Amino acid sequence: MNKKALILGVIVIAIAITIIASSSTPSETVNLDMGRTHGSISTTMGSPIFGNPDAPITIVEFGDYQCEMCYRWFHASKPQIVENYIDTGKANLIFIDLAFLGKDSLKAAQATYCAEDQGKYWEFHNMLYNSQENVDDGWANSERLKAFAFSLGLDMDLFDSCFDSGKYSKRVQYNIDQAKKHNVHSTPTFIIVGDNQQKQVSGAQPYDVFVNVFDSMI
Repeated sequence: MNKKALILGVIVIAIAITIIASSSTPSETVNLDMGRTHGSISTTMGSPIFGNPDAPITIVEFGDYQCEMCYRWFHASKPQIVENYIDTGKANLIFIDLAFLGKDSLKAAQATYCAEDQGKYWEFHNMLYNSQENVDDGWANSERLKAFAFSLGLDMDLFDSCFDSGKYSKRVQYNIDQAKKHNVHSTPTFIIVGDNQQKQVSGAQPYDVFVNVFDSMI
């Protein structure tokens, strides 16, 4: 093999390695663009799926971590839905941010995705709804959000770097835009998808209201 052919071979190999590396290098776009749609809703940048991904019913919840009615639904109706539908494989849940009640709503939403980077999205989500106080009174400011992360045992260097950089600000804005696209203007609002049907439930409705919708789709 002559010198020119050898050099050409090295260049080809280097290009191939670069292409493979670039296609497998994780990035925010690759991680988030999973092509998920439920009914007419893109859940690409929503939460991880809570429950069986293959469940016949998907509950898409639009919420704000500072929303009092979201807090009520979380504590009053959600536990029974989890026990009787999500844990049994009949339904799953995806949370999409409609972070509009205050400046700390945006911060809280971004923090959940920084927690997701370390496999703790739902733990952080639950901690926020168990810790909710009044809108923008400091309970969900940057210092408290970092304290929540610390209490969950997250790697604080990774969390702080993610949170302080605003890594997920566009993701949260995308979710807000999805809410507007579907004429969702209040929280909580639920779009329930199943059996080629899509039904909307607005407000912190009692468990029985959801049961009636679920049972009509199973």
